[in-house]
Amino acid sequence: MAIRLNEPALRQARALVRDGRVVRDEREDWSEHAPSADDENAFVDGEGWTEYRHWHLGVDDDENDETKGAYSFPYGDFSKVHRCAVISLESRAGQYDHHEIRDAARKLLELIDEAD
Repeated sequence: MAIRLNEPALRQARALVRDGRVVRDEREDWSEHAPSADDENAFVDGEGWTEYRHWHLGVDDDENDETKGAYSFPYGDFSKVHRCAVISLESRAGQYDHHEIRDAARKLLELIDEAD
């Protein structure tokens, strides 16, 4: 399993934050704000795998790119960046030694908080 930083997703997340498309919630909120499996399936059916990929800061090139298993560390709800998601993914990335993803999430969180 070779999870790496998904640069296009990071660029999209930064652009969304700069455009004000961000929810400034608390860490604990992600369990309630995260898209459900049904929401994810509907998004993939409507928008495709490339768009789904752009909502995850982690990508595993060893996985089939048309499966959810190829993508990790979601940062939003397919519409807006969620501060709670970024906080959560920063912590999880650090736990599992994905330092590049952790550091990118930290900088994204700083961008969110500066925009207040």
